[in-house]
Amino acid sequence: MTDAAAPSSIPGERSTPALPTPGEAFRVWLRIAMLSFGGPAGQIAVMHRILVEEKHWVSESRFLHALNYCMLLPGPEAQQLATYIGWLMHRTRGGIVAGGLFIVPGVIAIMALSYIYAAFGNVGFVAALFFGLKAAVLAIVLQAVVRVGKRALGNPLMQGLAAAAFIAIFFFNVPFPAIVLIAGAIGYIGGRAGLAAFAAAGHGSKASTALVDSLLGDALPPHARPSVLHALKVAVVWLLLWLVPVALLLLLLGDGNVFSQIAVFFSKMAMVTFGGAYAVLAYVAQQAVEHYHWLKPNEMLDGLGMAETTPGPLIMVLQFVGFMAAFRDPGALSPMLAGTLGGLLATWVTFTPCFLWIFLGAPFIETMRGNKALAGALSAITAAVVGVILNLAIWFAIHTVFRETFPVRNAGLSFEAPVLASVDPWALALAVGAAIAIFRFNAGMLQTLAACASAGVLFYLSGVI
Repeated sequence: MTDAAAPSSIPGERSTPALPTPGEAFRVWLRIAMLSFGGPAGQIAVMHRILVEEKHWVSESRFLHALNYCMLLPGPEAQQLATYIGWLMHRTRGGIVAGGLFIVPGVIAIMALSYIYAAFGNVGFVAALFFGLKAAVLAIVLQAVVRVGKRALGNPLMQGLAAAAFIAIFFFNVPFPAIVLIAGAIGYIGGRAGLAAFAAAGHGSKASTALVDSLLGDALPPHARPSVLHALKVAVVWLLLWLVPVALLLLLLGDGNVFSQIAVFFSKMAMVTFGGAYAVLAYVAQQAVEHYHWLKPNEMLDGLGMAETTPGPLIMVLQFVGFMAAFRDPGALSPMLAGTLGGLLATWVTFTPCFLWIFLGAPFIETMRGNKALAGALSAITAAVVGVILNLAIWFAIHTVFRETFPVRNAGLSFEAPVLASVDPWALALAVGAAIAIFRFNAGMLQTLAACASAGVLFYLSGVI
């Protein structure tokens, strides 16, 4: 990478720290990918634990700076964060490996579950498995909210921003982009004014011992220095990779073909998926069910259950939607082959833009790491997003523990409230048990997921669900 990355060979001289080899980095990114359960909050917590606390590859402040940028982008922020850090350490190849590996387990898992679903339907055994996994994921997401909140909400002002964001989006259905803009404006003004509450988060000891920070300090490696010419090259390459397949499908098959519709529809989704998967899934469900008639309402929920309980971004549910769309309109292909191609096409046009946003914007963001106004804006946005994630966790809890909800539409309020009498005691018991295991006994994610999945199957076999 740079000369600073090479270890010293002079006898008696202390060796300069070196970046991990590509092989070591590959193994670590694969490990992160295999543990990426629980949605963005859980995935970010996993990356923080491994990259910042365990490996000391990046500092707390650099990790949060990258995270703040990724939260501004459309698409899955956890996958983009992996791409950003992989790019920072090992250039474009490192970003592709880190970001690509992050979605591979989800692609494989969702595809396998799509085959089973298309062939056998929502059989009781599979439903019982998901029943148990949802309870575990709920506890994992709650733990992740606590972890992310502890890092990002270091003072009462940030806590207030998070609370205000939660109230706005949960009770009043304020659009996520509006929350981001307002929080960013507040943070920009506060950061520019030099208010301590808006200073970038970080812990000194982590900043001094992290590998990348020790190597670079305040300098930038050559590949991270912004260049208009390089930005144009990046834009051309990744736009071609993204849009040429879309254009070819439209040209060869016409806009009425299911593959053309998948390519166009999910390309649009890739540009507006701010705020994570849940922020856009309502619109996806409406279009997929009511406009295109690709799925039935309950099938959309089943697909979401698959994405919630498999590794990878929650937005991987779009692969299931693409699979079912092509499976039911295969044309001259076999249904399973058409479904496979439809699912992979949806995945391609959803995630290719994610690499574009990182490789195009990250060099400019790295140069602005010391900018107080930008740091204030990003810190405030991160605080607001914690409130949004809390909203998603509560939404998840309502739909996991209660069988029924009812709409509240009064005096500006707009939210779904649970019907208390519809509580599912077995789901509640599993969720509480998972929370106790995680918070009280520090149980790992995989152990908790396996235990709850097994409990769900036992409940099914004993006839209680």
